[in-house]
Amino acid sequence: MKKSNFVAMILSTIGGILTSLGMCMCLIPEWNMFNKGIVVGIIGLIVLLIMIIVYRKMEGKEPIQLQPKTVLAMILGIVGAIGLGVGMCFTMVWDNMILGIIIGIVGIVIILSTIPVYKGLK
Repeated sequence: MKKSNFVAMILSTIGGILTSLGMCMCLIPEWNMFNKGIVVGIIGLIVLLIMIIVYRKMEGKEPIQLQPKTVLAMILGIVGAIGLGVGMCFTMVWDNMILGIIIGIVGIVIILSTIPVYKGLK
């Protein structure tokens, strides 16, 4: 295993755990840790962004260029992930199964639409 892959694996694991723990802290009302969960989730996202920068530097790749299609794909991914999360909240927290499933499927479709936006159709 290359050193860059190992570092990326460790950082992505830490970032993923922090992000998911932050989401749990926000979504489980018995914990009463909504604000702290937001902070932990943001720290996890920052670790994941650092992982991308470190990995690309270790691989000798140039930094990601922010082109309009890249920005649009990122926005679509964020909106889709939020939609998927809201759908999960509807089904698990607010006990509205049908609406949660519909919102979750819409979020998944939005996430899937990032691929043709970024790569294009051939």
